[in-house]
Amino acid sequence: MAPIPGSGLAKGLAVTLRTMTKKTVTAQYPDAQPELPPRTRGVIALFEENCTVCMLCARECPDWCIYIDSHKETVPPAAPGGRERSRNVLDRFAIDFALCMYCGICIEVCPFDALFWTPEFEYAETDIHELTHERDKLREWMWTVPAPPALDPGAEEPKEIAAARKTADKLATEQAAQAQQAAQAGQAEETARAARAAEAEQAAQADPSASAPAEPPATPPSGPQEEQS
Repeated sequence: MAPIPGSGLAKGLAVTLRTMTKKTVTAQYPDAQPELPPRTRGVIALFEENCTVCMLCARECPDWCIYIDSHKETVPPAAPGGRERSRNVLDRFAIDFALCMYCGICIEVCPFDALFWTPEFEYAETDIHELTHERDKLREWMWTVPAPPALDPGAEEPKEIAAARKTADKLATEQAAQAQQAAQAGQAEETARAARAAEAEQAAQADPSASAPAEPPATPPSGPQEEQS
C-alpha cells in the first residue's frame, strides 16, 4: 500500500504538538546540582595511602596521561636480627585530563585499589595546561567517591576488610596485654613496698633500742682542775 502523501509531515507535526503541550523542564545549573547516577565517570580520584608506585596504571594507560615520580627509602627491620628492606615512596602522581579518554583501565588494573571513579565533574579550566591535576587535587576528589553498594546478606566479607579487622584486633590485643603487664608490674612494686615497710616495722618492734635515739656522751665539767697535793 502506497503511503499517503503528507503522512510524514503530519507525524512530525503531531510530535511537535505533543511536545508543545508538555511542561517545560529546565535544569537550573549551577544553582541546582544535577542528580548523577552512582556509576558516573566524572573524574579519577587517588587514595595515595594504597599506592605502592607499581606503575601499572601509567604503563597500561593508552594515552600516557599519568605521570608518576618516586624515590626509594630504606625501612628498618621489623624484628631484631632481620634485614633492612627498601620501599618506593610516592613523590608525584598527576593525571592530564586534557588527554584522558575516561576508559577506566587505570582503575581496573590497580591491584591495591588506589584509584576510584568519582561523580565530580566541575574541574574545567580556562587554560588547557592547567588540566594536569596533581595528587593533592586528586586526593580532594577522593572524598566525593560514593560508597560501594551493600553486599548480599549471604556474601563473603571482602578480603581487605577481613585483613584490616584482623590487624586491628591484633593491635588491640597487644595494647591490652601491655596495659595488663604494666598494671601487674605496678601492683608487684606496690606489694614489695608494703612488704619492706612491714619488715621494717617488725624489726623496730623486736629491738626497740635499735630505733631509739642514742644518748649523747657525758661532757666533762668545764674549768681548771685542782692539783692534788
